Amino acid sequence: MLTRSILSIGALALAACAATASNAQDSADSFSESDSHGHPVKVMIISMFGPEGQVWLDHLGPWKAVKIAGLSPDYPDVHCNAQAVCVMTTGMGHANAAASIMALAFSQRFDLRHTYFLVAGIAGIDPAQGTIGSAAWAKYLVDFGIQWELDGREIPAGWKTGYLGINTKSPTQKPPLDYRTEVFKLNTDLADAAFALSRNVVLSDSAQAQAARAKYNYGPANWPPAVIQCDTLAGDTWWSGTLLGERAREWTKIMTDRKGVYCTTQQEDNATYEALKRAASAQRVDLNRVAVLRSGSDFDRPYAGQTSADNLLNYQDQGGFGPAVANLYLAGNPLVQDIVTHWERWRDGVPRR
Repeated sequence: MLTRSILSIGALALAACAATASNAQDSADSFSESDSHGHPVKVMIISMFGPEGQVWLDHLGPWKAVKIAGLSPDYPDVHCNAQAVCVMTTGMGHANAAASIMALAFSQRFDLRHTYFLVAGIAGIDPAQGTIGSAAWAKYLVDFGIQWELDGREIPAGWKTGYLGINTKSPTQKPPLDYRTEVFKLNTDLADAAFALSRNVVLSDSAQAQAARAKYNYGPANWPPAVIQCDTLAGDTWWSGTLLGERAREWTKIMTDRKGVYCTTQQEDNATYEALKRAASAQRVDLNRVAVLRSGSDFDRPYAGQTSADNLLNYQDQGGFGPAVANLYLAGNPLVQDIVTHWERWRDGVPRR
């Protein structure tokens, strides 16, 4: 009997320990599904490659890693903190961005119906609109890759470029938008709120970046970096050149009915938005809660006397990578913190200011 009693007591103690351990694990696993919609997220920061995400991870932790099926094998986890701010990394380029965002948006781990999405990445920048390190909030996302292209050595007489919209007859015509992803307009109220919160932030800079921008004999190329508002152009082909830059400016005007102003060039944003758009059609996200911030890591065209090849092949010599990455956090965090600190004002939509 004594042995049985001891065994019984031991069994009860083990059961109690197991229950305690299980409860502790349940408590620690704060991002397990709390209901059929998953764990609510207030802000989802979307980066495209490691350093863009790391700058957030370095500042806003501690973090819990949440593995999501279908994300990039290089970045399989979403990291979330106690403020319900999460950071994910898609992988670079259109295909990676679209696939990763679809995996995130349709995961059962998260409730994204009231989530604000902050796409934050580095980009090339037009020296007529900004400089190395400048951080630009966009209102329009334009795809530079969905065009017809003629060999530049064989363009028709009178044409300034070999690019033209698909199913058009000249470079100045707006195409019929058959792809449905050529141009997107973001919520301007959110873009304006983000700009208002960050416009006076002092941005990071470097001596190397200062030397690089001093080679341009006009502003804002040779000014210090600042938070600005202008639009972003997506395309998987990295490019450099004054004539290509002129096409980027004009293409943005054509696609936005003269309302947009081109200033940054990157690869992913139209793909990211289209994936979110499809999730929105299933009532999983709210497209009015998408903000896009791109910081200039290098100039998209050469300074006077420099070749386009030198500008592209030696872009790292401009010294913009470090400041551009740092400025994603410096310019983006005011919006993130305002949302989580004043969630009662943001939960139902962008508050009036």
